[in-house]
Amino acid sequence: MSELLEIVMLVAFGFSWPISLVKNIKARSTKGVSILFYIMILFGYVAGIISKFTNEAYMASFSTKWYVLIFYFFNFTVVGLNIIVYFRNRHLENKESEEKVA
Repeated sequence: MSELLEIVMLVAFGFSWPISLVKNIKARSTKGVSILFYIMILFGYVAGIISKFTNEAYMASFSTKWYVLIFYFFNFTVVGLNIIVYFRNRHLENKESEEKVA
């Protein structure tokens, strides 16, 4: 039951992160976005992934429960893409402000 609830949580976040990614790509701005927040979320996903590999009970049944890690890796990847878009948007903002000055 705990794995099911964990998957529900990961799926809920899994729907949210791509929406955030599309919004950030379209916005072309870092306004309202916290890089520290994204880094902390990545840290949480890494901790979740590590917890799976260090949990003896989980590893004993890994052949039947590996699918939980798919959700962790998917979410980690999409949050990582959000970070990349953040730096792209920051670059675009800096470029735009330089053009206004010139």
